[in-house]
Amino acid sequence: MTPHSSKLSLIALSGVPLVRPGHDLCELVLHALAHSHETLQTGDVLVLAQKIVSKAQDRYVALAQVEPSSRALELARTLEKDPRIIELILQESEEVLRVRRDVIIVAHRSGFVMANAGVDESNVEPGSQRVLLLPLDPDGTCTHIAGSLHARTGAEVAVIINDSHGRAWRNGTVGVAIGASGVPALLNLRGRPDLFGRPLRITEVGLADELAAAASLLMGQADEATPIVLIRGLTVKGTAGRAADLVRPKTLDLFR
Repeated sequence: MTPHSSKLSLIALSGVPLVRPGHDLCELVLHALAHSHETLQTGDVLVLAQKIVSKAQDRYVALAQVEPSSRALELARTLEKDPRIIELILQESEEVLRVRRDVIIVAHRSGFVMANAGVDESNVEPGSQRVLLLPLDPDGTCTHIAGSLHARTGAEVAVIINDSHGRAWRNGTVGVAIGASGVPALLNLRGRPDLFGRPLRITEVGLADELAAAASLLMGQADEATPIVLIRGLTVKGTAGRAADLVRPKTLDLFR
């Protein structure tokens, strides 16, 4: 139930084009692998940036088509943001948790607590007056990509979709998994002995988040244009899970 890898390789795949709506993500991965002179192997983990998944799924919204609600107009005055973007944030959210000038923290429909519900203008073509929403069903998308790659290559791989999130009590964003398939997203180590033979009582590792964060180091946050990372050498035993497993139940969330 624990990773045994003493060495991991992380490879930022090259040759990924600007992703357009309707692009086949499996084909994009295979093209990038060939361009990088790599071949998939069973046990590999592929981490895809949220942006390319959202773009392939055409999760664009034209701001001209958004009619702000009274709640969005009210919040926009406090936030000093475009009320149309606030309206989209509200539509993508289950709950607004915190609001102050230029910051809105919400519980996304997926359960993840994040700023702006993932509604994003960065790395969207300038002047388009469009924003990009998070992918539909990220866990299901990962499962679909992994299945398509297995059908094409015969390799059984894990797939993670990562995004950049802030964290309570700490500055800076880190990569986290918003979708996962083929890997224990939440690795349960309870019952395993520590160095002195005492059983671990509460230890769970956010394995998918750790892989997502590692991949983010190669993806970057600006103009690097390397949105797919191949991780090789991970040896882990455990039941494959979903990124949804990483969402802390509301009843156990002490920070809300």
